[in-house]
Amino acid sequence: MSRSPSLPDRPRLDLDPEMSQAERLEAIREHFERIVQVNDELDERLQTAESRKHDLREEVGQLKRRNETLKTSSLYLATVEELTEDGVVIKQHGNNQEVLTELSPALEGEVGAGDRVAINDSFSIQQLLDDETDARAQAMEVDGSPDVTYDDIGGIDNQVREVREAVEDPLINAETFREVGVEPPSGVLLHGPPGTGKTMLAKAVANETDATFIKMAGSELVRKFIGEGARLVRDLFKLAGEREPAVIFIDEIDAVATKRTDSKTSGDAEVQRTMMQLLSEMDGFDDRGEVRIMAATNRFDMLDEAILRPGRFDRLIQVPKPGVEGRIRILEIHARDLNLGEDVDFEELAEELGEYSGAEIAALTTEAGMFAIREDRTEVRMADFEAAHEKIETASEDGQSVTGLAHYQ
Repeated sequence: MSRSPSLPDRPRLDLDPEMSQAERLEAIREHFERIVQVNDELDERLQTAESRKHDLREEVGQLKRRNETLKTSSLYLATVEELTEDGVVIKQHGNNQEVLTELSPALEGEVGAGDRVAINDSFSIQQLLDDETDARAQAMEVDGSPDVTYDDIGGIDNQVREVREAVEDPLINAETFREVGVEPPSGVLLHGPPGTGKTMLAKAVANETDATFIKMAGSELVRKFIGEGARLVRDLFKLAGEREPAVIFIDEIDAVATKRTDSKTSGDAEVQRTMMQLLSEMDGFDDRGEVRIMAATNRFDMLDEAILRPGRFDRLIQVPKPGVEGRIRILEIHARDLNLGEDVDFEELAEELGEYSGAEIAALTTEAGMFAIREDRTEVRMADFEAAHEKIETASEDGQSVTGLAHYQ
């Protein structure tokens, strides 16, 4: 137990009658200075005590709240199965035990079949809970628009036009589709080699439209426990419906939509269950409204036929590696911020690059700039691009990855 600090001694003034007037005045001055010093010390101690008192009060408040929480009985989750004249049939989560209980007058008219509720140890309904939505689904919503525009994508102009017609136009010009009497494509699947700009197309759509953009990878839908992946798919589409107009983008969809096999393993069975839920959400009985679906894959040959049929993905857009004109345009896009020398010839360079993808061209421009910096130059010359080309070719032959290849994907 801590003791209170002792108080400083009270200053005392003892004046000798034989002191001169000057000595008496000096003694009084020293006494006054000591009184001021003691007063300052006591004032500092008082402030410290007040601060400690405030901290202790907060600590006492926290302990009281913890004590009240510990004394409060835990509540359990349950789902309302049916409302009858005799009461409410609920099913407790976890053990699936069905119980007939009474509904408090305060909740009459508010609770319906299918609602989530909290119950106590006596199975009495204590409160009505909000609908359950997986927090992982909400985390996949893109809050800020990506900084990618259609001007940042080169070599695939036809593919850009088709994506805009299928995804962007129905959201922006929905009235035109209604007047013509045409149902907009329900989904767009982008397929092609890695690094050709499939994901960049999706980012450009997210940037150019005011729609809610929900992005996920196919592997994120594959879960360990039975039914968890299907539930996540259901929550994603539910979230999109609440935020419409919305765009759902599934990258690497081949992770969850591969061809079905006769495999009996629990892992393959769970992947197939998740795919069944995805197929159901894409063309179920309920109208999706203003929700567009985009997906991308590098392995088109692995996809199940069920997901490719019209009504799910109405447009299958191949995104190939760029031709010469496309490579020139991509070089111009990625080199527009470079300080280029007069000898740089993109047409000649594009001819030399052969089957380079957009990602490899992005890596090339970065490496060319690095070669210029290595030689203490601020100007990037044709020789730098040629040296970068040789470096990428050597790395490719050795099976090594080159920094920056994923920039364009």
